Amino acid sequence: MMRIATNQYSQMMSTALQTATAQMDALNLQLATGQQYTAPSQDPVATVQLDRLSRNEADITQYQSNITTLQNKLSVNESYLNSISNDILSAHDLLVQAANGSNNAADESAIASSLQPLMQSMLYTANSTDAEGHYIFSGTMTNTPAITYNPAAAIGARYTFTGNANQQLVAVGSGVTQPANVALPQMATLLNQLDTAQSTLSAPGVNVNTPAVSGLVAATITGVETTLGSISGTIASLGGEQNILSTMNTNFSDINLTDQQESVSLGQVNYAATYTQLTGYTTAVQAAQQAYSQVSKLSLFNVV
Repeated sequence: MMRIATNQYSQMMSTALQTATAQMDALNLQLATGQQYTAPSQDPVATVQLDRLSRNEADITQYQSNITTLQNKLSVNESYLNSISNDILSAHDLLVQAANGSNNAADESAIASSLQPLMQSMLYTANSTDAEGHYIFSGTMTNTPAITYNPAAAIGARYTFTGNANQQLVAVGSGVTQPANVALPQMATLLNQLDTAQSTLSAPGVNVNTPAVSGLVAATITGVETTLGSISGTIASLGGEQNILSTMNTNFSDINLTDQQESVSLGQVNYAATYTQLTGYTTAVQAAQQAYSQVSKLSLFNVV
């Protein structure tokens, strides 16, 4: 029969109890945090997968935030462009009236007077700013008005596009960017054309049937229609971009939900199984402690 020294037995029991206690602490930590793995060494492969899923979730959250902000900007752009489009349509109607050969000078002057507030409205809207005071239609030169008006310049050259056509790109996916701005260089050209027409039609004794005046009105109508087509195309493009962004946002939500479910499957603790393990370790430790307490009281004199 092998004999075990008291010190050796004590050391063995102490080691066993420490190991069991450490297991109980780990199980208690799992129950407290809800996480199956509290240290990478427990399952390196699962830990790497969970890290990847966590990074994906952070990226998706950022992309969705960017998409929401971008959708708001595009919606504001679309609203202002609709306002400009309505003003251009009104100007077009007035110019068609001005082309009527039965008009007299007073009629043409009245039409010219009606053009002026429309031009002012177009200029004001083209120079709209966001909540931070940045110009919306100036490209990347957001601290500069899109259109600058110089009353001292010659008629037909008083409006200048002072922004640029550069794009403000926003990341909406991995390697995917979307412009957040619209530039309006064509508005300076249109306003100069309207300025010339307005000045000509308001001149005393103007006769729309003269080739110079009728040709000017016809050319201005063509310029208005060209700009209107450009603005309408931009509005349609903005609507399409917002639809695409909405689809991307929905797809990201689906991906995020799938990733979250995978994270739960990989990393969430099984409370029932973990509690059963903890109960088993607790019972075993209590039994070992009681046994050790009884054994430590024994000596050879008990059996002499």
